[in-house]
Amino acid sequence: MKPLGKTSTGWSEDLAYAIGLIVSDGNLSNDGRHIIFTSKDYDLAVTFKEVLGLDVTIGKKSSGTSEEKKYYVVQFGDKIFYNFLISLGITPKKSKTIGKVAIPKKYFYHYLRGNFDGDGSFYSYWDKRWKSSFMYYFVIASASQAYISWLRDELRVLVGINGHVTKELNGSTYQLRYAKAESLKIIHKIYPSKQVRCLARKRLKIELALSIIGERLV
Repeated sequence: MKPLGKTSTGWSEDLAYAIGLIVSDGNLSNDGRHIIFTSKDYDLAVTFKEVLGLDVTIGKKSSGTSEEKKYYVVQFGDKIFYNFLISLGITPKKSKTIGKVAIPKKYFYHYLRGNFDGDGSFYSYWDKRWKSSFMYYFVIASASQAYISWLRDELRVLVGINGHVTKELNGSTYQLRYAKAESLKIIHKIYPSKQVRCLARKRLKIELALSIIGERLV
C-alpha cells in the first residue's frame, strides 16, 4: 500500500491532469483523508493510478442491479493530498457546489484535458441543412453552474472564445459547448504533443473528425 502523505503536491502536467479527473469523477470522503476516483473506463482508472504514483488495487462496483453498468474505483488515503485538494477549492459533495479551481495558468490546459476526459464529450456530424457543412463540438458538463461559469470565464480570458451554456431539460446538468473554430482552438491547446496523458479513445475520435476537414493534431 502507498504510505500516507506521499502523493506529490508539486505542480506538474500529470498532477494538473489528475486534478481535472478528480473534479470530474472524483470524490473526497468526509473522513478528511480518503480520495475516491470512479470511472466507467478502465484505461482512465489505470492512468489515474499512474499519474499519482499510487500502489493500490483498482476495484469494481455496479450501479443498481444492472451488470452492464460497471465502474472502476481507485481509492486511497492521504491526508496531506486531501488538504491540498481542499485548498484548491475541491470539497466533499462538490458536484453541485464547486466553483473556481485554483490551477496555475501554466498547467491549466493539462487540467482541462483531465476534466474533458472525465466529464467532457466531442461529437461531430454533417448538417443536412447546408451542403458540405460539417459540424463538431467540444463539450464540458457539470452539475454546478458556478463551475461552468468559472470555466467559461477562464477560457474567454486565456483563449478569447465565448462558447455557450445549455442546461438539460428536466435535468440538473449544465453543458459548456464550443463549436467549430472555437472548439478547434481548445483542442490544439489541450493536446500540445502526442506524449501528454489522455484518454486515447477520445483523442482518436477527435483526430478522425478533424481529418475530414484537413486538420491534424500534433
